Amino acid sequence: MAAKHNITLDDLLDGSLMEPARKRARIRLVDSVQSKDGVELSGGDIHTEEGRLIEAFSFYYARLVICASEDERLLARWAQAEAARAEHLLIRDSQNLANIAHTYISVLEQSQQGQSNQRGMVATDIQSLRQSQDGLEWKLGLADFIEVCPRITGNRWRLPNCDVDAGMVRLHNEQKYSSTAKLARLLREHIKSDVEREGLEKMAEVTTDLAVRLAEPVGMVRNLLAQKTSDAIALVGAEEDDWPPCMRKAVADLSAGVNVNHFGRLFLASMAGTLALPQEACVDFFRGAPDFDEGTTTYQVGHVYQHGYTPSGCGKLKVNHNCPVLPGDDRLCDQPWLDHPLKYIRATQRRKHRQQQAEAPKETPEEPTPEARV
Repeated sequence: MAAKHNITLDDLLDGSLMEPARKRARIRLVDSVQSKDGVELSGGDIHTEEGRLIEAFSFYYARLVICASEDERLLARWAQAEAARAEHLLIRDSQNLANIAHTYISVLEQSQQGQSNQRGMVATDIQSLRQSQDGLEWKLGLADFIEVCPRITGNRWRLPNCDVDAGMVRLHNEQKYSSTAKLARLLREHIKSDVEREGLEKMAEVTTDLAVRLAEPVGMVRNLLAQKTSDAIALVGAEEDDWPPCMRKAVADLSAGVNVNHFGRLFLASMAGTLALPQEACVDFFRGAPDFDEGTTTYQVGHVYQHGYTPSGCGKLKVNHNCPVLPGDDRLCDQPWLDHPLKYIRATQRRKHRQQQAEAPKETPEEPTPEARV
């Protein structure tokens, strides 16, 4: 399309022909930060050449802005939002779903009973089954399912709850969750990984001149993300400066759309309960999560609060990849006695108390009266 219409990088950045694409790109960027549903589907009519130009080049302009920001958290949130948009489109696009699925899910050659490949059969790792009552159902190879399912929360994505037969995992139709929607959900994780990987590669190629030309949209999207993160952290009106880095990182990641793992979510909920934060505020921490569901999150947070879960210590946080601190990053975390996030909070509170006492004005004693001297 760029060759056909003679579109150069300068045209994309400043040209009048690409102004509609740049406007659409700004909407995509705003949606990626502010909308929990991802990028809005409405855009140019892709059945026309002009609509295809707007949609295609708005994506590339948005990627330029994200890469010029040099903010990996912003890149992760944008990739998540674009992948969520792709998921919604794939659910509707039955014509292209299979082709796109085959680009991400492998094809295996298998031999029958270990015989030579001459009598073997070629089987794809994703197959569609047309059934008279349930409609279209899909199944995919066990290896492909295992590659993606740990990134998705929910019992239906745990392997013991799945129908596995001959190395294939069948995606059953449910009343409110079709087999096609499940396949699109799996593909969303692949798309997100690809978008994020390509973004990291392009981020390293951004020149100083390009960063200067994109300074205005970069500043806009950075400010949006900063405001979003600040709002999430300040929800409870607590002294967030006292929170340990692991707790602050979990809140910031969730607000940025990063899919924090199960251990990290349980840790955050248990910390919020231990600090006596309102349950509603704790639920709000999770609103930015890509798979947020109000009812499920409220129930799970209530369960943690009701049973008084004890937050995990630093050792388990490190093992489960939920400790963001490296040696030298935080002097308090480097102390050998600090082995639990609650100790971090107590230490910061004591330090603040000592500073307040030191900064408090000292009262000068009143001059005694003559009678008092006598």
